[in-house]
Amino acid sequence: MGHVTTDDGVKLYFEEVGEGTPIVFVHEYAGDHRSWEPQMRHFGRRYRCITYAARGYAPSDIPESPEAYGQDRAREDIRSILDGLGIDAAHIVGLSMGGFATLHFGFHHPDRALSLTVAGCGYGADADRREQFRKETEATADRIAAEGMDVVGKAYAIGPTRVQFETKDPRGWKEFETQLCEHSTLGSANTMRGVQARRPSLYDLVDQMNALTVPTLIVNGDEDDPCLDVGNFMKRMIPSAALSVLPKTGHTMNIEEPALFNAVVEDFFHTVECGRWGLRDPRSTTGAIITAGPVNDK
Repeated sequence: MGHVTTDDGVKLYFEEVGEGTPIVFVHEYAGDHRSWEPQMRHFGRRYRCITYAARGYAPSDIPESPEAYGQDRAREDIRSILDGLGIDAAHIVGLSMGGFATLHFGFHHPDRALSLTVAGCGYGADADRREQFRKETEATADRIAAEGMDVVGKAYAIGPTRVQFETKDPRGWKEFETQLCEHSTLGSANTMRGVQARRPSLYDLVDQMNALTVPTLIVNGDEDDPCLDVGNFMKRMIPSAALSVLPKTGHTMNIEEPALFNAVVEDFFHTVECGRWGLRDPRSTTGAIITAGPVNDK
């Protein structure tokens, strides 16, 4: 455990375990570095695993201004972790807010990513719900600032894509809720305003997706409704992408279904490391339904 310092002087706390090919885990808004414990324990047996607390999440620094937060900052903070630990390239695994950062990292630093796992990524992307998402993020940030994260966290933990976790694993969900309520009020409000509310819609990033050739795995829970359509969209737009959907699963999939999540991601890593993860066969995108082309009866 220790800290690395970003280009703008923010200290990011990290923990690591294991040896071998590196993996960097990037947490969601409602999580922190502790959210990846099932993955640190599993993958740490064969990989060098790094998890870190994003800016605004103790014990990392908590900048006072919302302007110190943003999608570009989140992307470059991944690079700072790699640079600070002397890592040339790693498997990057991100959930939700961390999934957005992971995807953008792949756009801007493809040479630093052995692969990209983009999980639970899509909130606020739909064009017809952008304004609703903006209003909800602003209202949530205001409520956090007024009431404190120890209060708002309890409501956030039982959102419509998190009740699945509570139903399946009340003990695990309670640990998640407790950790969420421990988050910094200032950091949580600023992250909501600076990162969540301002990030671009994924539907506006088609050119970047079309150009992405880093091996990419998109993972969604089938009851994480805000991510399902955009997950399919990313699968179609990214030529190096595959899509995995976990059944009867919500948003917090890596701790809700850790064994299943780990198995899917581990198989992805193995395929990439064996050199068998190619781009999508163009014959599968011709637009035909049954045959490859016109049928010749002669």
